[in-house]
Amino acid sequence: MIRISEIKLPVTHGEADLLSEAARRLHIKEKDIRELHIARRSLDARRKPDLYYVYAVDVAARVSLSRKSSHKYIMSTPDERYILPSPGTMNMKARPVVIGSGPAGLFAALLLAEAGMKPLILERGEDAVTRTRKAEILFNDGILDPVSNVQFGEGGAGTFSDGKLNTSVKDPGFRGKFVKETFVRFGASPEILYDAKPHVGTDVLTGILVKMREYMTGLGAEYRFLTKVTGFHVKDGALSAVVVNDSEIIPADLAVLAPGHSARDTFFMLHDLGLAMEAKPFAAGVRIEHPQTMIDLSQYGRARESLPPAAYKLTHQTRAGRGVYSFCMCPGGYVVNASSEPGHLTVNGMSYSKRDSANANSALIVSVGPRDYMAAKGEDVPEALAGIAFQRKIERAAYTAADGRLPQILYEDLKNGRLTRGYGDFISCTKGKSAFADVGAVLPVFMKESLIEGIEAFGKKIRGFDRPDAIITAVEARSSSPVRILRDEDHVSSVRGLYPAGEGAGYAGGIMSAAMDGMRCAEEIIRRYAPLE
Repeated sequence: MIRISEIKLPVTHGEADLLSEAARRLHIKEKDIRELHIARRSLDARRKPDLYYVYAVDVAARVSLSRKSSHKYIMSTPDERYILPSPGTMNMKARPVVIGSGPAGLFAALLLAEAGMKPLILERGEDAVTRTRKAEILFNDGILDPVSNVQFGEGGAGTFSDGKLNTSVKDPGFRGKFVKETFVRFGASPEILYDAKPHVGTDVLTGILVKMREYMTGLGAEYRFLTKVTGFHVKDGALSAVVVNDSEIIPADLAVLAPGHSARDTFFMLHDLGLAMEAKPFAAGVRIEHPQTMIDLSQYGRARESLPPAAYKLTHQTRAGRGVYSFCMCPGGYVVNASSEPGHLTVNGMSYSKRDSANANSALIVSVGPRDYMAAKGEDVPEALAGIAFQRKIERAAYTAADGRLPQILYEDLKNGRLTRGYGDFISCTKGKSAFADVGAVLPVFMKESLIEGIEAFGKKIRGFDRPDAIITAVEARSSSPVRILRDEDHVSSVRGLYPAGEGAGYAGGIMSAAMDGMRCAEEIIRRYAPLE
């Protein structure tokens, strides 16, 4: 096939226009094109309000490359297939264990299952359908299930985090393409294969997870929910067994450790075990909401009409040298109660597949480093886990500020140090009960000052971003893991046979990068070991 890049068409174009432009580029008639597939699509909004889609398409046509235009944007379609490694020859003593079923664990398990290794997947939370019901109870009634919630359960935290599949990670092995193809295979829209900012949606992800589980169990994999890993047996520096629920011992010499960024008790257990780990920088802050129509007008220069809800990505370096940036931006989304520990409160953002709420929301987070969390960790907290102590401190403050509800304040009131009495020209879109509170007292001073400086700067980039009635909800404490479990170039930890993977282990930041990292760990196992008989 032939790939044609940089096809630029007005956003109002019809389906036939893409075929016509492809034929024009190749100097052939439309009837000579047998097939046309979109490889990539992005939105060019640099000349607002004149907006364009920019395409790369793959075509099968009655034309040879020697006859086509010699333009640099026309070439043979590259081979972008993901290739599963060939299996090794070493024998496993027991089937491999995958700890955690978030994106890293999910895709590690998928590769192991397709390689004939019949993995055992251990998940501390519940299946996707049940945990969704438990999350709704938290949203509607404020009742937290510490075992099954927005953070814990099948699919991990990503299930309630909008389902965005974009990543900046380099991907020469096309793992990211495989991840998107897999989601389409099990129910996602084919548009995620080519959209520059692919999005699945929380509501669609749940069904995909169920279908993936059914597929893997058909290949010999086994899922066990409500099965928390509480220890390991190590012999001569190598893994020999996994302990679950403080009682059952499962023989295992190979395990992918993908606990997610909120498995704090697991991190303490691993530290006590002596697993090599270190504290790492992370970021924390708040969620900010604006009317989606305001973001649309700023980004598109006109009403959205048939375009998708507009997104943004913002960064700022403060005068004090701190980074302030938007993260996990949710067009047409909701601010979500994402708590997992009693007496602590954290928030996240999510969107359903239609992205049809009235508001846009995004995390606005501030860089946090050792100078911030080491001094505040307390004598009983190991240095490697000092970031967890910092997160817990601000989450306790957020919980206390509004008696367990989501603490909110308008931007003008945060800036001026006063309490909010009511919303301005728009109201909040949340999944979880909220109340106005002194958010300024919840945040460390450096975080509050950095956020205000950042919002003022962002107001110069997006008109109205610093509007007085922008709604701020505290706190966004789990943008990434504050811990890194050390591993070597073969992805093995200081305990042989244990492969740390994904966001919780400190090697990813989002659904795509976590899934790709889980794949890398599974690949290392596949290359060395033979499938189970």
